[in-house]
Amino acid sequence: MLRPKTILLVEDDQVDCLTVKRALKEIRATNPMDIVNNGEEALKYLVSPDNDRPGIILLDLNMPRMNGIEFLKAIKKHPELKMIPVVILTTSRAKQDIRDSFSFGAAGYMVKPLDYREFVDAVVTIARYWRLSELPE
Repeated sequence: MLRPKTILLVEDDQVDCLTVKRALKEIRATNPMDIVNNGEEALKYLVSPDNDRPGIILLDLNMPRMNGIEFLKAIKKHPELKMIPVVILTTSRAKQDIRDSFSFGAAGYMVKPLDYREFVDAVVTIARYWRLSELPE
């Protein structure tokens, strides 16, 4: 049996990290999850031979050092990384952020709900999408 693919969460807010972890646990996701705090750390993680390639990246936009859009631009230019699905999970409702995210190859864009139940529903939606999607090897 195949081992579940890793979820890479790129998020600088510790409360949001805990909320994503709790939501995944609540829906009984068995995937391991690694967390990095910004786009620079995410790029280092992805090119390191010590890490497995994640099956999906959950990406916040508003982070220090390298924000989500900058990270998305970088990963989608990289021949070995560009096929990893990236779902934006952010507080931003800015139309430009949404346009930029899809222009640079995001697989989806979700605004983080403030209500915990709604947040879990958003994570369930991402999990369903991911399970139903045919992904390249």
